[in-house]
Amino acid sequence: MTHGLSREPLSGADWFAVEYDPATDEVVMLDQRLLPAEIEYRRYRTPDEVAGAIRDMVVRGAPAIGIAAAYGLALLARHQDADEKMFLVANGMAGRILNETRPTAVNLGWAIARMSRKAGALAERPPHDRFEGMLAEAEAIHREDVEACRRMGELGAADVPEGAVILTHCNAGGLATGGYGTALGVVRAAHAQGKGIRVLADETRPYLQGARLTAWELHRDGIPVEVITDNMSGHFFQKREIQFVVVGSDRIAANSDVANKIGTYAVAVLANHHGVPFTVAAPWSTVDLRAASGADIPIEQRSRAEVAQIGGRTLVQDGIPCRHPAFDVTPANLVDAIYTERGVVRPKIGERPDVLRG
Repeated sequence: MTHGLSREPLSGADWFAVEYDPATDEVVMLDQRLLPAEIEYRRYRTPDEVAGAIRDMVVRGAPAIGIAAAYGLALLARHQDADEKMFLVANGMAGRILNETRPTAVNLGWAIARMSRKAGALAERPPHDRFEGMLAEAEAIHREDVEACRRMGELGAADVPEGAVILTHCNAGGLATGGYGTALGVVRAAHAQGKGIRVLADETRPYLQGARLTAWELHRDGIPVEVITDNMSGHFFQKREIQFVVVGSDRIAANSDVANKIGTYAVAVLANHHGVPFTVAAPWSTVDLRAASGADIPIEQRSRAEVAQIGGRTLVQDGIPCRHPAFDVTPANLVDAIYTERGVVRPKIGERPDVLRG
């Protein structure tokens, strides 16, 4: 697989969702819209271009888009030689444009806020120093995410039964993060520990991240995986073929309500009805303590076309409306565990994320 990067990816893998190429000062992203049929990396030179890539889902997954935005703001500093005031104005404007691209993923705003604080600390420095400092901060965000994924993977794997069939929904792997993955980090860690696990990947309509992305990742890693349509999971729960569920998250509220890809709530209800652990893996940056509950989490409404068409083929006649909330909220009382790099929260026994606040 050729990505043309001038250095080893910070993801630690031979493929990646997003990286920075210091030789060309470009943000490089694997175009996830084309997987699995085509593997194509695209390059971006401005914050506006990065925002477009996030909006159009060239890159997706809460941690990955936060990293992409951080690199986008480093790009701004690379090409911005204005005085202190204008530099901060330009950084603020770019941050707002980036933040508006995907409203549900709190990691996006978290990364932009962190980069903005760095910009404030560097504003009085010469332009080259600003850029070097901004790029170093973006790379720190990237490296920390990879480390966080590996840590939560270890914590989650401890709960995975030997020989378990694991159900996951959407894609929460290396393609959704800086590398290794959140939910798929748990899967990878359990596999590495020799637990003999297998995975059922929900296809995840309407964007098919499970079929196109999760299965692609796991198959490349040699982890046994089968794809099922979203409406098949109830059957496999009923047949007692599923022993564990792990998903990612785009935002976790202070009361442990969890926002994730649309369809997750239905999986949680099924898991609880059949006595199967329903768990979530997400970095601490996904926790939003300002959101008291899931009711405070904005739900992105995406286009009709993503429901009405697949691969350019029309499934729903023109003129018939389609609804497309991109996420739903799973109440805390359905969540057995939330794995973060700071530790484990067990909502069913009343634990809340603030017990891990440092």
